[in-house]
Amino acid sequence: MASGFSWAQIARLGLVQTALGAVVVLITSTINRVMVVELALPALVPGGLLGLHYAVQTLRPRWGYGSDRHGRRTPWIVGGMAALCLGGFGTACATALAAHHLAAGLALAVLAFLTVGMGAGAAGTSLLVLLSGGVAEGRRGAAATIVWVMMIAGFAVTAPLAGHFLDPFSGARLMAVSGTVSVLAFAVACLAVAGVEGRGAAPAAAVQKAPFGAVLARVLAEPDARRFTLFIFVSMLAYSAQELILEPYAGLAFAMTPGATTKLSGLQHGGVLAGMLGVAAVTAGIGGPVFGSLRLWTVAGCLGSGLALLAIAAAASAGPGFPLRAAVFALGLANGVYAVAAIGTMMGLAGTGDPAERGTRMGVWGAAQGVAFGAGGVLGTLCVDLLRLAVAEPLRAYAAVFTAEAVLFGISAAIALRLAAPASPARESALAGAARLSLGTGFEAR
Repeated sequence: MASGFSWAQIARLGLVQTALGAVVVLITSTINRVMVVELALPALVPGGLLGLHYAVQTLRPRWGYGSDRHGRRTPWIVGGMAALCLGGFGTACATALAAHHLAAGLALAVLAFLTVGMGAGAAGTSLLVLLSGGVAEGRRGAAATIVWVMMIAGFAVTAPLAGHFLDPFSGARLMAVSGTVSVLAFAVACLAVAGVEGRGAAPAAAVQKAPFGAVLARVLAEPDARRFTLFIFVSMLAYSAQELILEPYAGLAFAMTPGATTKLSGLQHGGVLAGMLGVAAVTAGIGGPVFGSLRLWTVAGCLGSGLALLAIAAAASAGPGFPLRAAVFALGLANGVYAVAAIGTMMGLAGTGDPAERGTRMGVWGAAQGVAFGAGGVLGTLCVDLLRLAVAEPLRAYAAVFTAEAVLFGISAAIALRLAAPASPARESALAGAARLSLGTGFEAR
């Protein structure tokens, strides 16, 4: 019997990601849309606030290093979730306040988004480090896929439910929905981690003796780690640039209500989940040596995402009859395809090097993702605002940004082709295990 966490314990830890996703989806979708459409603020405002949230996460390597030194991850997870949930509720309060007192609302929003960033970074990094250290080597790919799928499930479940209760919209209703989600998410996270590390985790490195700068330099000196960091940055930049402009675009182009655009976000995340499960089924053994290739699906996912973004951009010219929901679902589907391959690669790289540096290594990739998401949100919204000043039709500005994102996904595909030769048998085996387990988790979640 394999040592380390059992499948049940891995699934429990995945619930932390479900709780995290439930809080974050309201911030990135609903709060953003309300600021742009209902409050008529420039798109750069929520973009800048999300940029603060992601900028704080550049400290992920230091948080990972800290958990390496102290040996326990659970306090970092619980503390991080507490900060995340408090900050998530704070963003709703700030948005409601901004409708009456703009300056006070924005000041509270800055504090709330910083708190969200600190909480998400501390909890997310420590959770991945706990899994990497407490899961048997052959199960690491499966564990990573479980927590990713369960985070997407948190998006997919929360967005449509929140959209239902947000209509008819009001600031008080927004606060009530956000507060309920935050309380439930924190309770789920605490119950999920209770006793798991003490019962099943492999002991973490007792004390990280090398200084942080030296450890970080060693990690960044690894060629594979550097190339993968670049891929994470560019692909996540392409993904995040549409995160803050899709719902306002749908509201302007198709006159959707806040509840309807929140449901649209849920449809996109549902597509991500479907893409992950679909590729997992193929790589579980039925795809053979060609269709089981990590690099093939990474490239296909990036190219598919680019094509879907071009289709969404075309909606600006096609008008109300355009099948926007189908295009948004296709975008999510392609995102899920490349995510599965990226997870397999990440877990393969995380298993290399000194185990006492695992937290720092995970933190580097988390920081790359955080910087990319922050930069994407700011650049996407800034470009929309600038282009709206230059063109007569606002929808053309959105279409231009979606097209630029498609180009970024094309660049990501080119980088993916250079990541490495086809994955080793051990890494392919890890992804196959991830695929089988993610399928089972997905059906159980229903």
